[in-house]
Amino acid sequence: MPSKSPAQPGERASWILKISAIAALLFLHIPMWLIFLYSFTTEESAYSFPPPGLTLKWIPQAIATPAMQDALFLTLKVAALATITALILGTLAAAAVYRYEFFGKEAISFMLVLPLALPGIVTGIAMRSAIGLMTIPFSFWTIVIGHATFCVVVVYNNVLARFRRTGGTMVEASMDLGANSFQTFLHIILPNMASALLAGAILAFSLSFDEVIVTTFTAGNQQTLPIWIFSQMLKPRNRPITNVTAMLVVLITAIPILIAQRIVASSHDTEGNK
Repeated sequence: MPSKSPAQPGERASWILKISAIAALLFLHIPMWLIFLYSFTTEESAYSFPPPGLTLKWIPQAIATPAMQDALFLTLKVAALATITALILGTLAAAAVYRYEFFGKEAISFMLVLPLALPGIVTGIAMRSAIGLMTIPFSFWTIVIGHATFCVVVVYNNVLARFRRTGGTMVEASMDLGANSFQTFLHIILPNMASALLAGAILAFSLSFDEVIVTTFTAGNQQTLPIWIFSQMLKPRNRPITNVTAMLVVLITAIPILIAQRIVASSHDTEGNK
């Protein structure tokens, strides 16, 4: 009988990497799948595993909850305005940092990305202190301002990376051929920036939609959807409805992120084929 050859070091390393990847995925996603599972359980408060039965009755109840509807609409409005603000400010900041040389350029670039690197509680305390010093009442607009601080970073990073990959030769060629600044922006810069802007906007919207910590410090008496979900965790009888709402949040945020990832990947493939 021919004896089997021992596994090579490369094969062992490959299996270790595969097992590690699977373990990491399970660690990250099992809690989320449990939320999905208990969104359909027949139990109202204390949960057991496996669930004694499954039902769809919690979904219409969650959707029909007035407090949840108000929180959802507020969250969507905040995320939309924060994303628009981030698109304008992040794009302008990226264009300035890329196109011009000036004193303190690297420091300004570092300060632009700092809000996303800082812990959320630090950003929240800073925003609350600044808003309080300016005697601005905490309202819908203070939430938008708080969310825009970290949404700008996402747009800025995406647009700046695209500027660096595109280069300035196409703009120079357009100007040499007689196009004015508006025509160059409309026909050269905007088409090249479109996928980066779209991906940045989607990621900014997703970040704003599920933000909790900064919102806690800037919302006042208002409740966005993540804050409402957090408050419902203290009410055991509402757990199935809370789980359904959390499932909706996962879907609303995961789908745009997946779309943004596909957009960035397809733009890289397009650039690689040129």
